Amino acid sequence: MKTVKAVIRPEKLEDVKAALEEKGYFAMTVTEVKGRGAQKGICLQYRGKQIKVDMIPKTEIEMVVGDEDVRPIIEIVRKSARTGKFGDGKIFVYPVDIVAAIRNDDEIVSE
Repeated sequence: MKTVKAVIRPEKLEDVKAALEEKGYFAMTVTEVKGRGAQKGICLQYRGKQIKVDMIPKTEIEMVVGDEDVRPIIEIVRKSARTGKFGDGKIFVYPVDIVAAIRNDDEIVSE
């Protein structure tokens, strides 16, 4: 099992959710985060003055899925979140050793 974590533009969340749901991927955790990439932030104009914004609002989608679902999810997120501009985001994949339910004593151990 793997955790797939995608950091995307907030305005692309509904597109990504719809594309994932269309392919049968419903379970996810969504968090509002702030960050910056290699561009080190952006400059905005406010009342005639330039203001540097170095922590940009992003949305993080986290999903725990089987190994066989990782590649399809990466492709779905890439297609639905891409604008072609800097700041489109990144996708990270981590191994998951154990998933333990809180409601009952169910556990899934990754092999």
